[in-house]
Amino acid sequence: MKNRSAYTIDPRLKHRVHQYLKAHSDPYVDVSAMASELQQQFSRIEYGRRNRTAFRIQVEKVHAVICNESGVSALENQHLAKRARRNQEDGDDGHVTEYDSDSEDNIPEHEHTNHMNSSLTSLYQRAACSSSPQKSGWIIDKTDREQENIFIDLCEDESSSTAKQRDSSKLEKEKTSKSGKLKRAKKNKHDVEAEVTAGVQAKKCKNKGHELQFSAVKFEDFGGSEETLEEVCKLLIHTRHPEVYQRLGSSTPCILFIDEIDAITPKREIASKDMERRIVAQLLTCMDDLNSLSEPAQVLVIGATNRPDSLDPALRRAGRFDREICLGIPDEAARLKILKTLCRKITLPEDFDYRQLARLTPGYVGADLMALCREAAMSAVNRILLQPSSEDLTPPKADLEQLLSLLKRNEALSEEQLSGLCVLMSDFRTSLARVQPSAKREGFATVPDVTWEDVGALQDIREELNMAIMAPINNPEHFRALGLNTPAGVLLAGPPGCGKTLLAKAVANESGLNFISVKGPELLNMYVGESERAVRQVFQRGRNSAPCVIFFDEIDALCPRRSEHESGSSARVVNQLLTEMDGMGNRQQVFMMAATNRPDIIDPAVLRPGRLDKTLYVGLPPPADRHAILVTITKNGTKPLLDSDVNLEEIAHDARCESFTGADLSALVREACVNALRVHLSSRPAQTHTEAVKDIQVSRIHFEDAFKKVRPSVSKKDQIMYEKLKETLTR
Repeated sequence: MKNRSAYTIDPRLKHRVHQYLKAHSDPYVDVSAMASELQQQFSRIEYGRRNRTAFRIQVEKVHAVICNESGVSALENQHLAKRARRNQEDGDDGHVTEYDSDSEDNIPEHEHTNHMNSSLTSLYQRAACSSSPQKSGWIIDKTDREQENIFIDLCEDESSSTAKQRDSSKLEKEKTSKSGKLKRAKKNKHDVEAEVTAGVQAKKCKNKGHELQFSAVKFEDFGGSEETLEEVCKLLIHTRHPEVYQRLGSSTPCILFIDEIDAITPKREIASKDMERRIVAQLLTCMDDLNSLSEPAQVLVIGATNRPDSLDPALRRAGRFDREICLGIPDEAARLKILKTLCRKITLPEDFDYRQLARLTPGYVGADLMALCREAAMSAVNRILLQPSSEDLTPPKADLEQLLSLLKRNEALSEEQLSGLCVLMSDFRTSLARVQPSAKREGFATVPDVTWEDVGALQDIREELNMAIMAPINNPEHFRALGLNTPAGVLLAGPPGCGKTLLAKAVANESGLNFISVKGPELLNMYVGESERAVRQVFQRGRNSAPCVIFFDEIDALCPRRSEHESGSSARVVNQLLTEMDGMGNRQQVFMMAATNRPDIIDPAVLRPGRLDKTLYVGLPPPADRHAILVTITKNGTKPLLDSDVNLEEIAHDARCESFTGADLSALVREACVNALRVHLSSRPAQTHTEAVKDIQVSRIHFEDAFKKVRPSVSKKDQIMYEKLKETLTR
């Protein structure tokens, strides 16, 4: 078994000590002289800045290891034992010299590896030998094994005659005390060696590199990412068949994955520390070495980040990270496959509708769907445990008391209860309110509960939107055959409160597309370049989430009309928006919609063909549309519950509703409900809450009171302006 010392030996220093011993054939080796010569010889490489004493101790240790390997140490120990017996015999006779005493002291000190004791001893020896012209150090005999090895201390004082005249009794006491010190030193030696060994092992564990990991995740555990998996498989083919690519320089298959690579590779021009720049430079060098023809390596480097724009541009060039695979927000078809993959081990009813659940989760990514399944399972468990049993005749307790009693109960569920345990669609619907999608957390709203039934009237606008947005999704082959590759942009213009935003949400939901809602003013920033970066981020997220609808509400605040001499931040934002709309990148399956109350102040370049080329006027509703809106708001007279004397058609054709928008009609219904509630609470205060809720009805008189408070939000002057705008758009 290989003998390991308590310290780490530098192999280069060991080789240099070997070379020094071969070059000097003297029988005696001066460790201090050898250390000084090595330090001077290799000062430019690595020994120039080292402490002389520490380097001498290291050289002494390396020399001791070499001696042990050559078998000299055994003869040396035998010689030291013989000298110790001889000194003891001389001490018994009372003829002990100072040389013997010093050599006895130095024997255990040579065996110990305690640096502090050695330093202190050499310090005292240097003070005692100040008159000696020679340097302090050990002279080690390097003669043949047949000869006797000799240790000579160069710091020996020449005035040994005074020591010979000391009292022998005093020497005996010193020898006794020194023997005790020797025992304690031996004990300390073992403790120090154990401590050093533990420290070296800890250092080895600390310096241990990253271990190889074998993942148990398979491709079948993914859903809705077939295109991404195909790209990864194309990159991995050569690792399974290296013989095909042997002529190309492939040898060892390996995959190196760096997660959150943006943390170590920021842009060097904005790096706050010089260390970050060095890390980026080192990574670039390592990746270039992988592509070197002189040292071929079959290594696939994969990096993952959610901030690709923050990476140093040198990493994204050819030969490094030259293939970029984007994992965007999954669409409805991808969500359907993800849900089927996640629900493989969940007990579901046989008639469970995956497609309906996929339609209810726009904007959800894989992690969100996993959290949704977990929440649905917890809801199912709560539903089973908290439902009252048929044999339980006690009245239901409060929620907290019921939960506490359930926690204290140790009864197991019956087989009948376990047999019917499954996760229902109602559990998933309950969990939808608890799980917030990632797109909504990042500021992009998704509205899954707006349908055409929630939009009253506007039938002609629906047909235009279906042809502009839903038809390319449902019939992509027909549009490609006609050369219609660029999606059209739609601008909804009209008075406020007419349902422009509601139309955009309904279109996105009915078509099953991801929906990104952006308020125009929220992209503006006081710092230079931040507004343009926000615009780029919106379009980049839209491309990652394709097919997708990007809806700009109040777009007139984002791109106002530019003047001839204007060069401020608003002009830069308009230029950036025009660049993104032109489709400099791939804008397929990314549909743009915008809404504004003032199309006359929007920059004309935004409204040209290829950008927002279709402008739809959403004006004040006529009486028939007002009736449809009132039916939608009141859920056909059921919520709120209308009295028999209320006729929604008569209210819609009332002259007082002539200039009402959809928002005004909603305010009218709300005010009528408040009037009915006020009258009901004042007339019957003693009734229970349940009876009071059942008896509340909205009658005709409540609507008459509401007409006195609600006024049209569009003035006569604005109506004239919008009529002119309508004539301009319909020419």
